[in-house]
Amino acid sequence: MCGIAGIFLRDPAALPDAATLDALARALAHRGPDGEGRHVVPGAGLVQRRLAIIDLVTGDQPLHEPGGAALIANGEIYNYRELRAAMPGARFATQSDCEPPLHLYRSDGAGFARHLRGMYAIAIHDRGARRALLSRDPFGIKPLYVAETAAGLAFASEPQALVAAGLVAPRLDARARDELLQMQFTAGAETIFAGIRRLLPGETVLVQEGRIVARERQPALPEGGPEAIDAEAALDRFDRALAESVELHQRSDVPYGMFLSGGTDSAAILAMMARLNPRPVLAYTAGFDAPGAADEREAARATAKAAGAAHEELLITERMVWDHLPEIVAAIDDPAADYAIIPTWFLGRRARADVKVVLSGEGGDELLAGYGRYRSAMRPWWLGGRVMRARGTFDRLPLLRQPAGNWRDGLAAAEAAANRPGRSRLQIAQATDCADWLPNDLLIKLDRCLMAHGVEGRTPFLDPGVAAAAFRLPDALKVREGRGKWLLRQWLSRHFPAARPFARKQGFTVPIGTWIEGQAARFAPLLAADAAIAEIARPEDVAALLRRPLGKHGGFAAWSLLFYALWHRRHMRGLPPAGDVFDTLAAR
Repeated sequence: MCGIAGIFLRDPAALPDAATLDALARALAHRGPDGEGRHVVPGAGLVQRRLAIIDLVTGDQPLHEPGGAALIANGEIYNYRELRAAMPGARFATQSDCEPPLHLYRSDGAGFARHLRGMYAIAIHDRGARRALLSRDPFGIKPLYVAETAAGLAFASEPQALVAAGLVAPRLDARARDELLQMQFTAGAETIFAGIRRLLPGETVLVQEGRIVARERQPALPEGGPEAIDAEAALDRFDRALAESVELHQRSDVPYGMFLSGGTDSAAILAMMARLNPRPVLAYTAGFDAPGAADEREAARATAKAAGAAHEELLITERMVWDHLPEIVAAIDDPAADYAIIPTWFLGRRARADVKVVLSGEGGDELLAGYGRYRSAMRPWWLGGRVMRARGTFDRLPLLRQPAGNWRDGLAAAEAAANRPGRSRLQIAQATDCADWLPNDLLIKLDRCLMAHGVEGRTPFLDPGVAAAAFRLPDALKVREGRGKWLLRQWLSRHFPAARPFARKQGFTVPIGTWIEGQAARFAPLLAADAAIAEIARPEDVAALLRRPLGKHGGFAAWSLLFYALWHRRHMRGLPPAGDVFDTLAAR
């Protein structure tokens, strides 16, 4: 796990600017506190900041192969041992999991990524062939951003690094801003930074003379509609797939643990880790010190005890949130206004005292159909069905100066792309979430909040073997009797009944709306006077919102405004946090 950046120049004889590479390295230092490597030759400059996880001694990057190509990578190739065994003639210089992709490039060219099982963003420069490749894993677990500049094609693990290096000016894309306000993340390849694009999940691009000249894309999900399989066969297949995935995701030369909530996804990860590990699993759970808040600590405590896990609980207080919210939001440069960034950031900070790797349950809801919106999407419109995210956060509140009429266009494009031959309504909804919500909200949250503390997050559900075992299941093995994730619940009832998989769950929420309402007298003038908020909403309307009981929708709208004000201050105006949330908003 690392941070990578660089530039492929249009002039193949020119050397990249050293100051630009220095700035990229500084901006990504938090992602790789264990070292730095560079590849600087005419036509290209690559920078890598390393978080050492596998091959602590000889795994420094860049990596080189006999043909002269160089590689830098952010991520983990979990099947690296199997890849090495399948290349008996290759001469490996290290034990790094990222060296096999370099040899695969020499044999397979741009198709090298089809052999990889893992999470990754990879850059390869082949000086002899005067070309380069950039590649991202199929689920988009690891981020990679590109920008076309006058000098050539720049890339980085985080868009803020491209801005910090002066390669791109911090200009706002208004369409993406509207997406963020209405649905808490942005869709597709375009980012909220004008001129910076995401490499799409599963995409590999070929670069020549500083320009992208070809693209290919590897899908995350298997093709085809629901298959014919009975429950017993499906459970057996899922058990084998999850066991293999968790075993691979535990490959590490440093200590690891896991994040445990009160839900089924993390309970399944814990159960499998407990099966595979001879020592107690180290599990971390967050809870909130707020009256009436949904607190999963008790359920997680019981689950951890049943698994024999070493369980660490973290109580997050309102004061902690106000003290650290500016730096939490500052870490989310590609903005995802998901209030789960709060516990994830604090859990990452706590876990870093013990481990460098944590396993987490992201992806379970998407692959096994856990969300209530899926059950609605399964029904035709005349039976009450509706498309996902039909209404945005501010559709219910007359607050914005200009209604965001096209905010759903990116999501509609994802829905159209997901509507492939044979797929059921449920599969289309799942595939839509896997295309945008998953990489651009949940995985950004996990990546930025953990890398802020130099911790690697791993997601065993987001594995090709698990996807093959789960995505094409019959709808009835995913959703039954009004509940999602039926197969996972059934698996837990057999293998780890202490998780109480069919019990009614409290649901995970962060009491941010309650906390904002309790501080409304302080927030109202600060947000109403904020220049970024004034561009999108009338100050008197913002103040009025915060002076009345917020309720569910008002609370989420208030949180979205607070997040956006802090994000804009840091990433558009370039101002660092200036104390707690109140001091930061007051600073001009």
